[in-house]
Amino acid sequence: MDLGFRRGMPTVELHCAAPREAVWDVITDLDTWPQWGPTVSGAELKEPGPLRLGSEGNVVTPVGLKLPFTITEFRPRRCWAWQVAGVGATRHEVFSEGDGSRIVFAVPLWATAYLPVCALALPRIARLAIDRR
Repeated sequence: MDLGFRRGMPTVELHCAAPREAVWDVITDLDTWPQWGPTVSGAELKEPGPLRLGSEGNVVTPVGLKLPFTITEFRPRRCWAWQVAGVGATRHEVFSEGDGSRIVFAVPLWATAYLPVCALALPRIARLAIDRR
């Protein structure tokens, strides 16, 4: 696991043995979010279909609180970012690296204390992606 700084945001990063496409499928599949996200117990889109720029929905916290979200950045098979309850939140990126891929989670500067939570998610995503290969 590596700490970094990309696009003006602190990051936590992990090399994964799975290909970029498998990681992308995991991080954009709302059904898997509770399996890898420590602060997510559910998620749903307002309109059915794949995640895309402008997608809106709700994310459910472990205490059952539903928070609205909007996808604010979306580059297919590369990255997505969101606002949760109107506040800029995490940015999720994956790219090919060597024999696998690199998973990168970035947070706004004010949310640096959230990086350890992101660090818990990365190996979970890697395991799910490896299972999908």
